[in-house]
Amino acid sequence: MSFLSILIIKPSSLGDIVHTLPAVHFLKTSFPSAEIRWIANSEWVPLLDGNPDLHHVISLPRQGFQGAGGVFRFLTWSRGLSPLRPNLVLDFQGLMRSAWMSRCSKGDRILGLSDAREGAGFFYHDKAQVHAGQHSVDRYLALAKLAGATTDGPVSFPLPTGQPLIEFKIPANMVLLHPFARGVGKSLTSKEIGELTHLLAPLPVIIIGKSEEQLILNQNAVSLVNQTNLSQLVWLIRKAAFVISVDSGPMHIAAALTSQLLSIHTWSDPKQVGPYNPSAWVWKEGEIIEVRSILKKHFPATTTLRPDLLQVATFLHERVGCF
Repeated sequence: MSFLSILIIKPSSLGDIVHTLPAVHFLKTSFPSAEIRWIANSEWVPLLDGNPDLHHVISLPRQGFQGAGGVFRFLTWSRGLSPLRPNLVLDFQGLMRSAWMSRCSKGDRILGLSDAREGAGFFYHDKAQVHAGQHSVDRYLALAKLAGATTDGPVSFPLPTGQPLIEFKIPANMVLLHPFARGVGKSLTSKEIGELTHLLAPLPVIIIGKSEEQLILNQNAVSLVNQTNLSQLVWLIRKAAFVISVDSGPMHIAAALTSQLLSIHTWSDPKQVGPYNPSAWVWKEGEIIEVRSILKKHFPATTTLRPDLLQVATFLHERVGCF
């Protein structure tokens, strides 16, 4: 079975778009003649630049739908999808707005997830059976399989090469530190960031992300906070000898690109939201564990443990070979 036209609806978030890439890749390899279009929020479109699996990326101007009249502007924009008329629509988002876009596209068949919210399931012709305990990558693969894709074999994350920082020289054995996340209690504090950069010396550390925190760093560290775009972030991850990140979207980009990653989890469960890469590492509950081994672990629903920075730094020195 093949489809002439497939519409992917997954506007956000950053990590979830990364997690959808393997499902879309399996769709393309299963139906090589299909034209696949993807609706994504404007700020995440650079993550899909040059993706060989896609025919076209449709930019969703989400910021333009805020404030008074936002709903009207969204409905007007969605009606513009009607000429698409895809043979198949896959709603990976599972919310009312994504289901509405599915309907407005005039797709022949609309598929979604069994735990879609806000009544989105009423728009679907069929649903992939998933559960909350699954990793997002596996949930999305289930939807691709429902569409008829063969999902056996290693997963692939087609990501762009990124935009170089032309005037910035990358030091050897560079550790890339992404210490910020939107979730409460996930980010490292400015004091923890300063202490960790001190403990990592003499390894050079580049700090990235978005934050208003005032950082006091050791001399081996350079801050590029609020100074890089998404494409530059991808490029820096590719250049790093090792990446340390809290549970965040950039962590999932790193997991897609390298096994040289340590993901720090305070209260979040790495079995559900951690790196998908089996050779990457997580810090949780005072332990540093390879991802392939975390399924054997039981983590409490909540925790107040903060990362042991000396433990993290010692692990990094040993991995990078500069202890």
